[in-house]
Amino acid sequence: MVNNKKTGSQALVATLANCGVTHCFANPGTSEMHLIQALDKEPRIHSVLCLFEGVASAAADGFARISGVPAITLLHLGPGYGNALANIHNARRAYSPMINIVGDHATYHRDLDAPLTSDIETIVKANSSWIGVAETALEAGEVAAKSFEAATNAPNSPVTLILPADTAWTDGGVDGPNVIAKSPSLVTSQALDEVVGAIKAAQKPIILVGGAALYDEGALNNMARLAKAGVRVMIDTFPARQARGAGRFAPEKMQYFAEMAISSMAGVDLMILAGTSIPCAFFAYPNTPSILVPDGCVTLTLSERCEDTIEALQKLVDALGAVEMAAVVTAAQMPAPTGPLNPAKIAQSLSRHMPENTIICDDSVSNGFAMYFGTMGAKKHDWLALTGGAIGIGLSMAIGAQMAAPQRKTIALSGDGSAMYAIQALWTMAREKLPIVTIIFANHDYKVLNIEMMRTGAGDVGATAKSMLSLANPNLDFVALAKGHGVQAASVTTSEEFDEILESALASNEPWLIEAMI
Repeated sequence: MVNNKKTGSQALVATLANCGVTHCFANPGTSEMHLIQALDKEPRIHSVLCLFEGVASAAADGFARISGVPAITLLHLGPGYGNALANIHNARRAYSPMINIVGDHATYHRDLDAPLTSDIETIVKANSSWIGVAETALEAGEVAAKSFEAATNAPNSPVTLILPADTAWTDGGVDGPNVIAKSPSLVTSQALDEVVGAIKAAQKPIILVGGAALYDEGALNNMARLAKAGVRVMIDTFPARQARGAGRFAPEKMQYFAEMAISSMAGVDLMILAGTSIPCAFFAYPNTPSILVPDGCVTLTLSERCEDTIEALQKLVDALGAVEMAAVVTAAQMPAPTGPLNPAKIAQSLSRHMPENTIICDDSVSNGFAMYFGTMGAKKHDWLALTGGAIGIGLSMAIGAQMAAPQRKTIALSGDGSAMYAIQALWTMAREKLPIVTIIFANHDYKVLNIEMMRTGAGDVGATAKSMLSLANPNLDFVALAKGHGVQAASVTTSEEFDEILESALASNEPWLIEAMI
């Protein structure tokens, strides 16, 4: 029976809460006022204000990567979604469940070409696996339930729910059905048998693994068994989430530069894909292959992204009789770093001080590989990478990750250029009192673009080109920026300073920013 006292927005919000949604990252406008009112009356959903839509979408991504549950974003019409798009792109590449609620003009106002009118369905199409429009209050709850189901269908993805303003404020809303996230499908026996036979016949097999298997302890142990049995284990260059650190098996990472990746796989005659797809280079370069598979190498799929790779790996080691495990990472015994600061010494301090189960949100670009390899022997932790290559996610993703696991410590690693894409994230950290430690690699340069300038063969770098790749003149002052957003901050130039302040910041119960002058 219709409850005429419930509006469309109230039915939508209640339905999502019933399905298990607990967080909303919002940058609302006039069209979303009734949704804000509905959220005000729904204690099961914690609403978080973000000063920029890109912060909201990245926070929802970080929340999903750690919790496995979709958060919702609340965005204002097409331009609001446009501001969030880069980090929705990253979330799509991370296969993160996310429900983007976009407020629209009232149904009778859409055709009047008001200043904020846009074709929202077209704008959201490229990064939405599902699009739903709640045209009436009566169907708002049902559309909300469908959005949750679509977002959580393996392999998970961002979806978009468009809510016209009159649907939100009109009475007649009815809660939609409760939806439970479906388990991924199982691999077929045919695929398993084909892979087992191919491995036994191969001279130099490799398995490339992605998805949830990268942060499952049992799956990591099974990868160690495959490695001991002679199957080289590799993971995607930028995984959504990887469990790593002392006591865990450390698979190889696919190298970033295409020629190095191909060279590292010389002689490989079989590539098994598990929870991922055929690897390709990030960019095309002159006289360089785009597909990262050696010539003459056969590729076979053990599990698709929508299938249960964790279960598939277990069946594979059982079928191969792989019992013994390759060595796991031993704990690093790091002395205190000394002298001028550089990425390797920052990684050394991180290994010394970050607590068990730390979450690392990596947007450090040119410094990321030094951080990644320099913390191999740190205490057990999770590493969240820049899956879609759209820089500017690190600080905001840390917000969602911290809120998904408040008992853990979160560290955001960011280049100085990347940090400026969504520096407003610091304000939300301060407002929500999130004990996130942000490390800014301040080299006053788009260093990675200087590397790419040489690799693409674009020619000599003149004065204009140099100015386009530099962040100097004036230099950014991240201590002032942080304090202006309500976050404690310090700038350091030596390893001793960094080590001392990092230890103090990690012990703090409030957000901190460390500007590392490298």
